[in-house]
Amino acid sequence: MMEGLVAIFVVLLARLATGVRAEWRGTGPELRRRIYFANHVSHGDFVLLWAVLPPAIRQTTRPVAAADYWTATPLRRFIAERVFRAVLIARRPAADAPNPIEMMADALAGGASLIIFPEGTRNAGEEKLLPFKSGIYRLASSAPQVECVPVWIDNLNRVLPKGEVVPVPLLCTVTFGEPLTLRAGETKEAFLARARQALLAAAPRANGEGAVGKGGGDGA
Repeated sequence: MMEGLVAIFVVLLARLATGVRAEWRGTGPELRRRIYFANHVSHGDFVLLWAVLPPAIRQTTRPVAAADYWTATPLRRFIAERVFRAVLIARRPAADAPNPIEMMADALAGGASLIIFPEGTRNAGEEKLLPFKSGIYRLASSAPQVECVPVWIDNLNRVLPKGEVVPVPLLCTVTFGEPLTLRAGETKEAFLARARQALLAAAPRANGEGAVGKGGGDGA
């Protein structure tokens, strides 16, 4: 009960603070297992992506997040574990720590969708998108039938700059691009390049060019 109330509060707060809207440009919201992979500029990225999903999809979607950040305080731990049901990954794992890819694959096998960030770290530079780490390829290899959906999160780094706690009033968009799956025999390098290009293609175009998707308001 408490978790449900907190989830509603988080969704409403995210929407109020950012004015976020979802654009399903390359696909539609479907209640099926998916790997949502997004650009990474803020600790709030997965919160915003999670918040714009329709409620039924949100309930089965688990973010993959840094354990050291989301377990640093009792409140963060409660939100991560009980509200988001996040798959918490150690960024500096001990030798006997669980394998991160196996943890994510187990979540997929259990029927969940995942939110991941293939850049592996927040992008604080001028480059639009950092090179992808191999994790998304290894995850796709473990479940090649699962769609990988590129998701571009726009403006959140300007709404909530690093080190700030008061949001700047700018509108955010979360754009869902065209899904892809691992092709038979596809190499790691080819898949990573194709996935990275798919994510760049989901980024909003200048002057609204190509913004043909629809908003994703399905209630809190």
